[in-house]
Amino acid sequence: MKMRAVFFDFVGTLITKEGENETHLNIIREVLKRSGTDLNPEEVWEAYEEESSRLFAELAGKEARKIRDVDTEALRRVAERYGFSVPEEFWGISLEMHAKYGKLFPDAVDTIKALKELGLHVGIITDSDDDYIESHLKALGIYELFDSITTSEEAGYFKPHPRPFQLALEKAGVKAKEAIYVGDNPAKDCVGARNVGMMSVLLDPAGQKRELWGNCDFIVSSLSDVVEIVKGLMEK
Repeated sequence: MKMRAVFFDFVGTLITKEGENETHLNIIREVLKRSGTDLNPEEVWEAYEEESSRLFAELAGKEARKIRDVDTEALRRVAERYGFSVPEEFWGISLEMHAKYGKLFPDAVDTIKALKELGLHVGIITDSDDDYIESHLKALGIYELFDSITTSEEAGYFKPHPRPFQLALEKAGVKAKEAIYVGDNPAKDCVGARNVGMMSVLLDPAGQKRELWGNCDFIVSSLSDVVEIVKGLMEK
C-alpha cells in the first residue's frame, strides 16, 4: 500500500488534555484576577468547560465559527451567571496561557520526526483558529516540523465535515487512500477521516473510548505506535 501522508489532530493527540485543563484553569484565574473578584477559579473553570463543551458539540460538522468567538461566548454566559466581566483582552490571555502551559505527549516529537524520516508528509488537521495553532506550535517549538496545517477557520467547517480533511489532502497532493489520520475523538476524527476514504488511528491511552472503537481502523495507547502501524502499511 502506498502510504504518503500522516495527519494529526492537536488537542488530546499531540498535546495532553491534562495540560489543556491546566491552561484553561489558568485562563480563568487570570480573567477573575483582572475582574477583581474572589470567586473560586476551579468552580468557574468547571462551569466554563461545561458551557464550552456544549457549544462545540452543537457545532460539530457545521460551518466553522472562530474558536475565539465560541470561547468568548462560553465565558460570557458563565460570567453572567457568576457576576463578573469578560476582559476585552480575553483572547490574548488565552493565547498567552496556551503558550505557557500546553504540554506535548512525551513521544510526540520523536513520532513526528520518525514519520518524516520515512519520507512522509506530516500535517495537522484541527478545529482551530489560525493564530491559535500557529502561536501554540511555535511556543512548543514544533511549528517547523509540519509540512501543512489545516484549520477549521481555513476550511470553513468543523470536523467531522469532509472539507477540512479534503483540504489537507489537496495541500499534501495525496489521495485519501494514501493517508492516515490520528486523533483522540472517535466521532469527529475517525468518522471524519473514514468519510473521505482515509484510514484512522485513535489515540486512547487509558482505553476509555472502547464503545466507539468500531469507528476507527487502529487503536493505540501511545503516539509511537503510529510509526509501526505506518511502517506495516507501507510494506503491504
